Amino acid sequence: MNTELEALEAKIEQAVALVHQLRAENEVLKNQMAAAEAERLHLRQTMTAARERLEGLVDKLPEEA
Repeated sequence: MNTELEALEAKIEQAVALVHQLRAENEVLKNQMAAAEAERLHLRQTMTAARERLEGLVDKLPEEA
């Protein structure tokens, strides 16, 4: 009976350690996702500004006859 309790206790400790590890990994992934989302937004804004500049330059080009 005592060895069964010890085995159960060891399994519970492993499960608790795994939960802590997964929570830490989840936090890292959340931070990485937030950084990637911020980068995506920045790139989207840069692309929009570049497109608007190009459209402005195209509008200034003389039309072909």
